[in-house]
Amino acid sequence: MRDPRQAALLAAFERTRRQTMALVDGLTAEDCMVQSMPDASPVKWHLAHASWFFETFVLEAVRPDVPPFDPAFRVLFNSYYVGVGERHPRPERGVLSRPSLDTVLGYRQTVDARMAELLDGPPQSARLLDLVELGVHHEQQHQELILTDLKHHFWRNPLRPAYRPPPTLAEAPVAALRFLPSDGGLADIGHDGPGFAFDNETPRHRVWLEPFAFACRPVSNREYQAFIADGGYARAELWLSDGWDTCQQEGWQAPLYWQRADPERWTVFTLHGQRPVHPDEPVCHVGYYEADAYARWAGARLPTEQEWEYVAQSNLARSAAPVRDAAGHPRPQTPDGPVHGDVWEWTQSAYLPYPGFKPAAGAVGEYNGKFMINQMVLRGGSCATPYGHIRPSYRNFFPPSARWQFSGIRLAR
Repeated sequence: MRDPRQAALLAAFERTRRQTMALVDGLTAEDCMVQSMPDASPVKWHLAHASWFFETFVLEAVRPDVPPFDPAFRVLFNSYYVGVGERHPRPERGVLSRPSLDTVLGYRQTVDARMAELLDGPPQSARLLDLVELGVHHEQQHQELILTDLKHHFWRNPLRPAYRPPPTLAEAPVAALRFLPSDGGLADIGHDGPGFAFDNETPRHRVWLEPFAFACRPVSNREYQAFIADGGYARAELWLSDGWDTCQQEGWQAPLYWQRADPERWTVFTLHGQRPVHPDEPVCHVGYYEADAYARWAGARLPTEQEWEYVAQSNLARSAAPVRDAAGHPRPQTPDGPVHGDVWEWTQSAYLPYPGFKPAAGAVGEYNGKFMINQMVLRGGSCATPYGHIRPSYRNFFPPSARWQFSGIRLAR
């Protein structure tokens, strides 16, 4: 009799692998090799690395006697797992013209077949099945990175190519910005099940929240344009010192991907090509420094991640706009309605371990814990986030200057 958990994981594995390949449908081998900056990886590398994870942490654990698909892949497609061994330098992933895209796709097919054989066979240990589940969610994270990285790759191309044709969307005016009051108090924060969570969402613990108010929706492009028009990028008093230095050094004058069409109009580069900035969409592709400066200009602040999660659990706010994926197709909200819009939302919280956090033993324990320094937490999800990752306890994190993610702003007071 098939193990029910293994059967469910096989279905999830195969569904996720198909979703990844759907994202790259229509891309050329040249598209899949570009690396436009050190923080972004080629699509081909993402495709290989997701398979590398399953081969290295799952298949080798079960059948160490089976030779790897290619011994060189252990170094070429290792991301940051020092415990596994050497790693090809991240900024140089774009030089990997070999192996070819066809070889990488063959690698995926081989791993797919071996994983299907494993999960359709005799019962495996709970520890191994936990690694399979982690690998599925890990690949979903790379699905999001494929879209964010590819957008940056195409933006750097002078032709500004479109990833997909623009969808037909029904436009609706954004709701008036309101602040929803909360009494705060003692709150439980962190994942408490059921279902999957990354280790950085645990353990669940208690925090004290002073009374606060939380914006009903993210900041819109129209509102952010007022900040720009008021000299927001030229007023040092609005910025953190490090943020001001970064703003000046990098010449920021607007969110990433914005371009001034004339003194009164902005255009923005999207996965569907260049188009006018829509005033009612959430402002997107701003870093923490910009979000913090805007909040100060607006007489507000960014929420803490504890406030954000408390509101998400309490259903005190919902997105004012329908949630769409990065291709523009609508998708449903989660049944319990966590705070979620079309953009990740910066918080004022540094990315740190929860009280009692312990990383897993071995190399897989490097997944989250070692990045708990010099990063800020984002919450919610974006149009590029796989639906299964939308939950109140999910903790995304990036350096405060990062702007190529689908990141926006929600205010608090």
